[in-house]
Formats: sequence, C-alpha cells, structure tokens
Amino acid sequence: MTDLFKSSEDEAIARNAPLAVRMRPQTIDEIVGQDEFLGQGKLLRRMLSAGRLTSLIFHGPPGTGKTTLAYVIARQSDYAFHGLDAASTSVSQVREISKQARALLASTGKRTVVFIDELHRFNRAQQDVLLKDVESGVIILIGATTENPFFVINSPLLSRSTIFRFNTLTEQDIIDLCRRALADKERGLGKYNVRADDDALAHIAKISDGDARRALTALEIGVLSQLDEKGVRSLFRKGQHAEKEQPTSAAKKAPDPFFVFDLQTAVESIQQKAIRYDRAGDEHYDAASALIKSMRGSDPDATVYWLARMIVAGEDPRFIARRIAILASEDIGNADPRAISVAAAAFAITERIGLPECQLTLAQAAIYMACAPKSNASAMAIWNAMGDVKNNRTVPVPYHLRNAPHPKMKELYGHSEGYQYSHDYKGGISPDQDYLGVDKAYYTPTDRGYEKHITAYLEWAKKLREEAK
Repeated sequence: MTDLFKSSEDEAIARNAPLAVRMRPQTIDEIVGQDEFLGQGKLLRRMLSAGRLTSLIFHGPPGTGKTTLAYVIARQSDYAFHGLDAASTSVSQVREISKQARALLASTGKRTVVFIDELHRFNRAQQDVLLKDVESGVIILIGATTENPFFVINSPLLSRSTIFRFNTLTEQDIIDLCRRALADKERGLGKYNVRADDDALAHIAKISDGDARRALTALEIGVLSQLDEKGVRSLFRKGQHAEKEQPTSAAKKAPDPFFVFDLQTAVESIQQKAIRYDRAGDEHYDAASALIKSMRGSDPDATVYWLARMIVAGEDPRFIARRIAILASEDIGNADPRAISVAAAAFAITERIGLPECQLTLAQAAIYMACAPKSNASAMAIWNAMGDVKNNRTVPVPYHLRNAPHPKMKELYGHSEGYQYSHDYKGGISPDQDYLGVDKAYYTPTDRGYEKHITAYLEWAKKLREEAK
C-alpha cells in the first residue's frame, strides 16, 4: 500500500508541477542548446552512446539544462540512480548511498549514478566523502553548480571528473521551447488551443535572458491567467487564419475556438528582466574585467554598456569607482595626467551622493577614461622597479643623496657631500648628478598624449647635461 500511495502521490505532483518541470526533455534529442558537447559526434553524446559514462561536473547559469540533462542521462542509461539536493543532503545520506552502491556493484555488477544539484553547497569535508567511491568507480558523480567549479569544488574531485560548461540559451532556443510547450497537449499547454504571436514569444525570449525556466514560467502565467475557474476562456478570439484552415466542403465544421497570446500578454507575464549577477562570483569579475578592458581599449560604447550592466545588477558603485581610479594610473598615467584627477573626483562624489545620481558621475568618468590617450609607462616603471627591489641586490643610497641632519654626518661619513642643488644650474638641471648609483632605465614615456611633452623634456634635460660636461 505504501508504494501505491507513493506512486499516486508522485503522479499527482507531476500533474500539478510547473510547466518548466513538465516540459523537461525526456531524451537527448529534445534538449536545445549546448551543441558544443551534445551535438552529433560531440564528446558527451559519444560517451552516452557508447555507455562509457565517467563522473561529470555541469556548471553554468540557471535555466540552461544542467539538471534536465542529468535526469535524461538517468532515464536513458542502465545505471542505478540517486538524485540529491546538496542544500538538504547530509553526509550520512551520502555514505548510505555509497554503501548501497558498493553492495549493488558486488552483487549485480551494476554501477550507480549519484546526481547532486547545487554541488557547491557541499563544503570541502562533505565533498571529500565522495572522493573514495568516485575514484574507485563505485559511484559515477554528476554534479551541477552555478558557481565556478575551479573555486568551489575540491581539486581531487575535479581531477576525476569531466567538466562541461553550459552556455545561456539563445533567443531562438527559447522560442522553440515555448512553441513546443504550446503544442504539447499532454505535458504542455496544447489543450488550451493557444495561438502565440511571434513578437510575444520574441519578447519572452529576450527578457528571460537565456533562462528556459523563466521563459516557460512566464508563458504559463500568461496563458493560465486568461482562463476562468473552469479552465476555459470565456471570450475566445477567433482569427481569420483559423477559418482558412477549415475544409472547403459544404459540411465544414466551425473553427475551433482559440485565444491569442499577444505582445501585451507577454509584457504583463514577464515584466522585468532578471540580470544574472553574483557580486561574489564569476559574473561580478567578468563584468568588471569587461569594463576595464573596454576603457583600456578606448571603446566608450562598450564601456558605458558594461557600466550599466553592473549598476542595474546592483554592483557597489564604490567598487566601480575604484576600478576607474586604478585604470587612470595603470593604463592612462602621464599620457593624460588629468585622468587621475577625474577619477579621484568621481570616487569622492560617488561616496558622497551614492545611487542613483552617482551613475552620471561614473558614466562621465568611465567615458573620459575610454577616450583618453593610453600609456602604461608609469605602471611598467613601478612594476619593474619593485621586481628589482624584491629579486636583486638592494642598491644603497648614494652618499651625496643621503640625509645629513647633523653636521658631523657630513664631516665623518660624507652624507650629502657633493650634492648639486638643481636650481643653481641652467634650466634647473644639475650637470653631473647620479641619482641611482646603477645604470638602469625604468620609465620610458610614449609619444602619446602629454607623454610626448615629457619625452621632449627628458631629451632636453639630457642635452643640457651633455653640454655642461
């Protein structure tokens, strides 16, 4: 009785599950996207066709099919299968499954697949529990995570797994999934006879931003919200094309009623775009990297887009201001000395007024950086000098440059002896003064922006020294 009750309970849950769950693909061929490893002849498809499954790590954004693919693999393979959610699974449960897997392998030769959703929620110690059985092949691990696996999953576990990165679905992928759901009368919305306008599905595909789950949820909301308590729409819209689809015979039937899922309904069903962004994860660092590289690459349009992406996603504006300030010195430097002043002002204003107004200041500063002449000569100078200080013999301060706060220091030790005060000489350039003690060049200005004037000044100073000899 218990099994029957459980079976009927599962069936009831399945019937009332959200559309995104009901429409999960049943076979590999039903999965859209991820052609890099699921296309014909690609690695994972070959592994599945050959029945040579190894432990797998799926990582990528939500709604791209990681969990779906795991369950398709379970359905199509001849392995025992256990599906777990890391957030609600204990170490004792994992150990019990491993115990069962060893007994099954010993008695029947059948291996066990353990799928763990949100694997990154297992801490290092919990992940280590899996390691021995994964290494010995007692269990085949399939782990799914939205985080970067190289940071959140133990290296020994990674080294024993094949890693697949899931990319966001394209807008056409999303549209195809929606049309499949509208046509499916068993698992989808086909029984409601919905006709979807192209622009309505295009809107859902755009706003869902590659998340199939979000798109199908919006579609389901849009359709079901137009039904009355009996599950039918009281006012159906009959389209002219429905009449054309009917037989031309005299005994033709009246067209089946249908209603249109139009753009207005789509807009109401998915009103705000969800920005994928984790302020402690890859999206945070990837967006920051794109912003910095766009400013460095002198592309103001890309710069302001990535800036907007970060602001809309809720990034701390002070973090953005710091990135701008760093770039002002690292990538612009003395090619435009005003850049660091702009960056400093932007940082101060951002701290004082905050969002939303500081978005204007950040945009102005970021665009200024993108349009400024570029030079990393100052950055290279300090990096090279620090490298020498850390890795080579320390250069002593020349005696003529040393401080002599007491007359005896000059008399006994030669501190400051022979120092040439620059202002006493033509052009403010001392003719024969060594300031380092070794022959080394760190700063090599470019011919861009203000640095071309710095280059001219250094050449003029060198000429004065030579004339004074």
